[in-house]
Amino acid sequence: MKISDLPFGTTTWSEVPQTRHKGETGEALWRTRQCGEVRVRMVDYSPNYQADHWCSKGHFLLVMEGELTTELRDGRVFVLKPGTSYQVADGAEPHRSRTGPAGARLFIVD
Repeated sequence: MKISDLPFGTTTWSEVPQTRHKGETGEALWRTRQCGEVRVRMVDYSPNYQADHWCSKGHFLLVMEGELTTELRDGRVFVLKPGTSYQVADGAEPHRSRTGPAGARLFIVD
């Protein structure tokens, strides 16, 4: 990822419109800013959300609230709590996520 031609700016996330994305169960509410070639998102996952696909996109992801369980297609499972992050490259390990009864809030850069 290369960040260029991007002036300093601030974001008040509560003012960024939400888009809804259904999962296999539950939903994700995305607040998205496109900053040049970089997409930055604040994502709220509902309680008991389950992704409906395997993702091969690269991300930097930080759990801000709740708990996120991320499964890799090879069977490994990671439980992330607030203050925990992961990073994965485009086309590397396919992954999908789910939440428990509390849901989760994430900050994602991709």
